[in-house]
Amino acid sequence: MPTFETKDEARQWVWDTLRETGAARFPFPVEGRIPNFDGAERAARRLLDSDIFDGVDAIKSNPDSPQKYVRELALRRGISVYVPTPRLKGGFHRFDPEAIPEEHYEDASMLSRWDPWAEQVSLDDLPHMDLIVTGSVAVTRDGRRCGKGEGYSDLEYAMLRELGHPPAPVVTTVHDRQVVDGFPIDDHDIGLTGIATPEEWIVVEEPPVPSGGIDWSKLSEDDLEAMPILRELM
Repeated sequence: MPTFETKDEARQWVWDTLRETGAARFPFPVEGRIPNFDGAERAARRLLDSDIFDGVDAIKSNPDSPQKYVRELALRRGISVYVPTPRLKGGFHRFDPEAIPEEHYEDASMLSRWDPWAEQVSLDDLPHMDLIVTGSVAVTRDGRRCGKGEGYSDLEYAMLRELGHPPAPVVTTVHDRQVVDGFPIDDHDIGLTGIATPEEWIVVEEPPVPSGGIDWSKLSEDDLEAMPILRELM
C-alpha cells in the first residue's frame, strides 16, 4: 500500500480505489464521505468479537453508514449507543437497548430510521464511554487515521475530554483497501487502538495520542453558530 504526503492524497486514493474495484457501497458518490464498503458487516462482527469489546456497556459511535452494523450489533449485545447528531447540530442521541424493542434494533441503528428511538442527551448526562467507534477514510497499522476532512470525530473526542471524561480506546471498521502505509497527522488527531476489516483485526500497541481538549482558537464564530452545543463548554 502507498505512503502519502498529505491526508487529502490518502483520502482521494481510497475513494478512487474503492470505486474502481467495486468495493464501495451505497450511499454514492463515495467521495466526500466516510465510505460504505463491501464487507462492512463482517468487519463489524470482527470488531465486536474482539477482546476490546469485553465488558463494554456504553459506546460513542459515529452516525455513518458503514458503522451501522456496529451500532446494531452493540444494541443486540445490550450495549447503550451514544451518537452525535450529524455535524453536531443537535448534540448527542442515546439508544438504550432496554427501551427499544429487539425487532427495531436495525431501524435504531440507521440514521434515516432512528428518530423514534433516539433520546436527546445533554452533555452533563453523557456517561463515561467504555469505547469510541469512529468512521475513517484511510488508516495505518500504527493507528493513524484520517476522516473525510471536517474534523468532527476529533472534536467530539475533545469535547468528552473537556467534560472531564477519561481517555477511551478508539476503534474503527474499514475495508482492507483503506489500510495504507502512511500519511501525516496533526497533534489533535485521535489515534486508533484497533482496526477491524472484513479480513483482519489489527491491534495497535502504541496509538497516537491527541493533544487533549478543544483548541478554541481554531473555531470561528460561524462554527459556534453551526454547533451551538459547543457554547455549553465555554
